[in-house]
Formats: sequence, C-alpha cells, structure tokens
Amino acid sequence: MAFITLTTEWRESDFFHGILRGRLATVCPEAIAVTNASGIPPFNITHGSFVIRNTFSHYPEGTVHLIFIHSESSEGQPHIIVKAKGHWFIGADNGIFNLILNSPPDLVISLDNSDEDDEITLFVKTAAAIIKGTAPDKLGKKINGFSEKVPLRATIDKNVIIGSVIFIDSYGNAITNITREIFARVFDSRDFRILIKSNKYFTEKISRHYSDEPVGELVTRFNSVDLLEVSINGADMCQLFGVETGDVVRVEVRSPEHSRGGLFNNQKG
Repeated sequence: MAFITLTTEWRESDFFHGILRGRLATVCPEAIAVTNASGIPPFNITHGSFVIRNTFSHYPEGTVHLIFIHSESSEGQPHIIVKAKGHWFIGADNGIFNLILNSPPDLVISLDNSDEDDEITLFVKTAAAIIKGTAPDKLGKKINGFSEKVPLRATIDKNVIIGSVIFIDSYGNAITNITREIFARVFDSRDFRILIKSNKYFTEKISRHYSDEPVGELVTRFNSVDLLEVSINGADMCQLFGVETGDVVRVEVRSPEHSRGGLFNNQKG
C-alpha cells in the first residue's frame, strides 16, 4: 500500500486542502494521503524541516512526502524530487531538503514542468508517477544535489554549551538544538545550570517527566527526539516568558557562588 504525506503552510480551513486531496484521489486513488502537518508558518523552512525531519522515518519506506512550504518555483529554486533514506520528497529547492536530511541524497531530479502546471498539479502528477513505478529520470533532469541551508547548531566549550530555541510546540514548550549527546559530553557527572533568556530564568536539573516538578515550576528534559526541552509544568512557558525561536539557551558549570534555585531565584544570575 502506497502512502503520500502532506506537509503544508495552509490552515485546516484553506480550500487548498480540498483541491490537493481531490486531485490525489482522482489521479492516484490507490494511495493513502496523510496530513503530516499543516499550518506551518508561511515561508518558514526551518520550522517545516524540523517537523519533517522528525516524522518522515515513521512512515513506511517508499512513502512520497509532498512539501508545500515556500513551494513556488523560480529560476534559482526549481521543483525537485529527492530520493533519500528509502523515501521520496517533492518540493521546491529552497534549502529545506538539506535541513531535513543533513546528509547526501541518493538522487535529485529537477522536474520538467513544460506544461507550466501550478505546484499542486505538478506535485500530484509526480507523486502518482513515482507510485506507479515511472523511472525518475522520465520526470525531469538528474542534477548533482540541492541547495544547502546551514542548520543552526549549538556551540560547545569545556564548561559551556550555548544553544538556541529552534521550535516551540503546541504546549508552549521550547525545544532547543542541544542534543543529549552534546550535553553528556560536556556535563557528565558535573553540576550545571540551564539558563533561558540570558540569566533571567534557570534550573539546575534534568527531569524525566513534566510531573517530576511541581505545577508552575520550570522543567528541563530530553524529549523523544533527544533534544533539550525547556517548559513549565502545567503552563505555556513561551507565552509567559516571551520566549521565541532564536532565543539563547545556555548551559554552564554551576559555580559554588551560585545559589541553588530555579524559576524565581534568579536575581544573582
């Protein structure tokens, strides 16, 4: 059974969803179309790539992923097919594929759009052709690679990790680019402080569950994709503290002069 995932900038109420699903049902009725995510902030390929990077591998190999994020083509941003890690991806060559995969692809095809189709029509036709077994080189021209956008990575020193918020989830939890592996490399068996928005708010422990801390207290934990997440048990932290993507999250060695504390013991930081 074939699967096609849809990741879009569109609100659930947008008529584009109906057009896309209707055309898929007409052209490729044997495939199951699944909404992977919708309502991605318009043109925000960083947000979109985070969602796709952490979801695509949960679908069966051979799944075709349609990406409608900043998806209009231009002379320097053609529509392409990417085959990688057993999956197919269709979208605009705007840098998102490098952020999703962070590794070389198996194949990249620049799509032939001599009929000047809009992206919905072109992506549907291309997905149907792939599922029906059409050779990719019949759909366009093979090219050497795709555009690259450098991902924002945490910087490390022997006593400090400086990361940033890269995603805010539906609960207002701030997901950072600090991985479990980097954290362990620098702070294994060492006391530390985790500070968000400079020294204004901090905590000094890693929890396993949100409920490990009292309601209203900061929680720092590694989530299901092994990234450091900062939240408040029972509240929307990003709304309360005005945290936005790009804000700095700093992990440092806890010095003896630092008073132990957390959310509201932050005057000396």
